[in-house]
Amino acid sequence: MSGDLGQTLLYIFSVFIITLFSMILHELMHGFVALKLGDDTAKHSGRLTLNPLKHIDPFMTIIVPIILALMGGPIFGGAKPVPINTRKLKHGEWGFALVAIAGPLTNFLLALAFFLVGFWTGLITIEGGDALYSSANFWSVFVMLGITVNLGFMLFNIIPIPPLDGSRVLYAIAPEGGVRRFMEQIERYGIIVIYFCLLFFGTALSFYMSGATQAIMSLFVKLVGA
Repeated sequence: MSGDLGQTLLYIFSVFIITLFSMILHELMHGFVALKLGDDTAKHSGRLTLNPLKHIDPFMTIIVPIILALMGGPIFGGAKPVPINTRKLKHGEWGFALVAIAGPLTNFLLALAFFLVGFWTGLITIEGGDALYSSANFWSVFVMLGITVNLGFMLFNIIPIPPLDGSRVLYAIAPEGGVRRFMEQIERYGIIVIYFCLLFFGTALSFYMSGATQAIMSLFVKLVGA
């Protein structure tokens, strides 16, 4: 029993560390791209930092990922949004879309990096087109968590529901009128909408996350030619 408890605690700790690391880089890239496009709001707000306390949202960064990990489902979450002043950004709404894309793209690249490290070190093996790992090997589990957590964050954040990153891209391509007004109304309630979706559409969200994660993992396997 004590061994099982120890493994569970180690697993939770691994999820926490990977979540923290991934979300810090996610938010840093939002702020960095915004700075490159002329908006220094994140910089002056102290968000261009590796200090996790500046980025943590207690619910989305800690509680949600750990609960999902214990439930055995896809792991996803978010962090405290980086402040952006769209009036300072170059290229208007397209600039805002680039800032938004930077976060999920960072998570995708982190997932790919974890996969390549796992493959090259033998912590991940390929059999029958599937990526496999040993649940008895801590580092094998850690690498696989690095992949799945980052893919989870990417896939969750590209959903086009305000205030998630995917909505910024939808803003840029949506025509003036009803769609934008509807999204602006949703964004007024921000995180409440996200909580609502997690509560009432959790099964559909889990199905989407699992299917998309599997598809991307297959892409990674093909990338290494295995």
